[in-house]
Formats: sequence, C-alpha cells, structure tokens
Amino acid sequence: MNVYLSRDQKNQEIKTDMKLEHIGIAVSDVEETRNLFQLVFGATPYKTEDVLSEGVRTHFYDAGGVKLELLESISPDSSIERFIKKYGPGLHHLAFAVDSAAADVDRLSALGLRVLGEAPKLGADGKIIFFVHPKDTAGVLMEFCSPANR
Repeated sequence: MNVYLSRDQKNQEIKTDMKLEHIGIAVSDVEETRNLFQLVFGATPYKTEDVLSEGVRTHFYDAGGVKLELLESISPDSSIERFIKKYGPGLHHLAFAVDSAAADVDRLSALGLRVLGEAPKLGADGKIIFFVHPKDTAGVLMEFCSPANR
C-alpha cells in the first residue's frame, strides 16, 4: 500500500516521544531458545505470561536494557503458529510505547495505515496493544502499546 500524506498531515507535529518497547520473536522450540538466551545473555525470563485470547505464551527478557519477548504458540490456530508455519521462527514484530493506544490507532488509521483487528485490546505485560500491517510499514509488523490504566 502506498501512503500519501496530505499537506495537513505533513504539517502535523511528528511524534518524537515514541520509544522501542520490545522486540517480539516467534519461537518454535521455546526450551532451545531459552537455553540459547541463557548462554548468550546470561539471563532467564523475568516474566512468563499466557495471553489466552491470542493463544500465545510470552517470555520476557532484559537483554542489556532491551526487552525481548519470546512468543510461543499454545494454540494450533494462533497467529504465532500461522506465522511460524509460513515464515519459520524469528523476528515477529517491533513494539513501540505510546501514551495512548486508542489515540494512536486513530492517528495512524487517519494516515492510511491498515490497523489489524477492530480496536486496541489487552495484550501481555498489562498493555493495551494494536498492530499495523507490515505491508504498510516497510515489511515490519509494528505493535503499538500503552499501559492498560490510561
């Protein structure tokens, strides 16, 4: 999809307060990956959480100040399972912290970017999340997340 900005959109204030929140990695063998991460980073996950609505188990690591999220499918029809079958294990998404997922979903939709799903929803780590289609973001699936209490 080509994104064309109107003059008004080009003149909008650029968001500069957005930060990389985590890197999502789809894994087919979580124990093998956990062992690898322990060897490489000397770390074990500081948090593991099931997101039953998505059919995924998340394993969070602090790798030198960068949060990594291993995504393990716990359902044969989860999006992670489909991703691994199609592309194999590896980089799944980049997640960016925003002040309000609700406001940013509207802002990015207005720019012509395709948002996946109907609305932001509760994800792992107490975050409200939404994704933007990788065809609109240079081939990279992008997640935007904000604290659930906002």
